[in-house]
Amino acid sequence: MTHLDYLAIAWFALSWFSFSLASNNHLPIKRASLTTAMNQHRMRWMQVAARRDLRMIDTAILAGLQNGTAFFASTTIFAIGGCFALLGATDRVLAIADDLPIPLVADPAVFELKVFGLIAIFAYAFFKFGWSYRLFNYTTILFGAIPMKDDLRNEQELNAAANRAASLNTLAGRHFNAGLRAIFLSIGYLGWFVDPVVLMGSTTLVILVLIRRQFFSKARAAILKDTPIH
Repeated sequence: MTHLDYLAIAWFALSWFSFSLASNNHLPIKRASLTTAMNQHRMRWMQVAARRDLRMIDTAILAGLQNGTAFFASTTIFAIGGCFALLGATDRVLAIADDLPIPLVADPAVFELKVFGLIAIFAYAFFKFGWSYRLFNYTTILFGAIPMKDDLRNEQELNAAANRAASLNTLAGRHFNAGLRAIFLSIGYLGWFVDPVVLMGSTTLVILVLIRRQFFSKARAAILKDTPIH
């Protein structure tokens, strides 16, 4: 580990932390992110669903969100298992790396340290997906607890029940996005196996792609402006 390695890891962590704040609009940025725009539609969805006579379509959407989260949680478990298998074959991997034109790290201790860092990223993603799955489950319960519009005399009670479900749905989505962000940045982390400078470059590239999708994508324009995308 050199000073450049520590600098690269600091850049990786700072980029991750800063982008997380920016995507959730916790930084003084006037431009709304895609995540923030979708949170507004989550609230709108629950308000509309609360006034629907038949809510089967809404329960199907909630089930789809939960199944998608379970898929990513399972994927991170396989990724962690693959990383531990990589630790058991360190010498063989380094022997193969010697035959490649890419200057991969040749020190077994440093290689294993970097693999443990990758395991930590996937473990973080798993806990985020696991908690998101649980929150989506709670959302379905709160959604089921929304009374029918004809059973209420007070409109505020219906709005309050819908807002509770929407708030938990938004929180579940936030943890899901955090887990997905970790998986994206794990691609940038792979650059560290080549060189700390490559780590900084690959991390910057991944962050730029995520910034474009959050703040300058056609998806964001369609959500905020309700305009068709050609």
